[in-house]
Amino acid sequence: MDSLTQIVLGAACGEAVLGRKIGNKALLFGAIGGTIPDLDVFAGAILFKNEIDAMLFHRGFMHSILFSILGAFLFGWLAYKLYNTKKRINTTTRVDWQKLFFWSLLTHPILDCFTPYGTQLFAPFFNYRVAFNNISVADPFYTVPFLLSIIIVMFYNRNNEKRRFWLKMGIGVSSVYMAFTIFNKLYIDNVFKNSLKESNISFARYSTQPVILNNVLWYGIAETTRNYYVGFYSLLDQQRRVLDWKEIPKNRALTPEEYQDISDLAWFSNGYYNVESMANDEFLYKDLRYPMVQTEEGYKAIFNLKLYKDHNRLNMIPFESNIDDAGKVMSQLWIRLKGK
Repeated sequence: MDSLTQIVLGAACGEAVLGRKIGNKALLFGAIGGTIPDLDVFAGAILFKNEIDAMLFHRGFMHSILFSILGAFLFGWLAYKLYNTKKRINTTTRVDWQKLFFWSLLTHPILDCFTPYGTQLFAPFFNYRVAFNNISVADPFYTVPFLLSIIIVMFYNRNNEKRRFWLKMGIGVSSVYMAFTIFNKLYIDNVFKNSLKESNISFARYSTQPVILNNVLWYGIAETTRNYYVGFYSLLDQQRRVLDWKEIPKNRALTPEEYQDISDLAWFSNGYYNVESMANDEFLYKDLRYPMVQTEEGYKAIFNLKLYKDHNRLNMIPFESNIDDAGKVMSQLWIRLKGK
């Protein structure tokens, strides 16, 4: 999920492990631990010259269970050495710090697994991207109550029981909301599946996910032999079915057989993608897992990558949306959220 949410969750882990011993410093170190996995964005930029490789490195090894274990030993040992000065000798143990970093590192990729982006939880042994698709990468209904609880925690002495109470409140409320999104996902899947059947769309597979910042409006895509069908459904819709299916022809200006990079990007998109030719020997890669929105120029994908040939490979210009006015897009989604 977004960086703020991961910081809050990491801080909660720090408080749970070391809050009674070191107070608000536990929140700080937990927040640091919760941030570390996302530093793979910077690591990828350093390690890889090709932008595709750098993008695919994100949510890879540094978001795995193995990294959480190894990182707990390394960062825990380092924090223990730095923190336990003469004034603080014997206030904490090395095991305390390793527990703090283990939980703050591990809960980060586990939380990411619930989002549509996907996480290579079992890297480097398997490249399977775990993605439950039940919550958006940014959802204020999950984050804000959790954040407020952690802020309240900071105002109490480390030995005050109210500090523990508010920690439990933050974790509890966010967990209940997460459970709601999971049950909501099961309901939405059923709605989309039945809607496809009622519309006589013979689909091979389908996928659904919530639109950004909420869990009320959902987007779905179904794949057939030659086309994709995309549509929205809001919990506020009067009918329990998708009414606005849009047919998107499959377009493969470049294929996985031609370029391994297309195969890698297709894996990243779980096979829901199009590649269109552009001017100057460039190509537009569209990740169709994310919503198609209506513009004056027709339906466009939000998540686009501009590709170009780079010797025997493909490279890309870092992600940029081809939607000129993001405000209009959000307004359109808000209108659709209110139901039909």
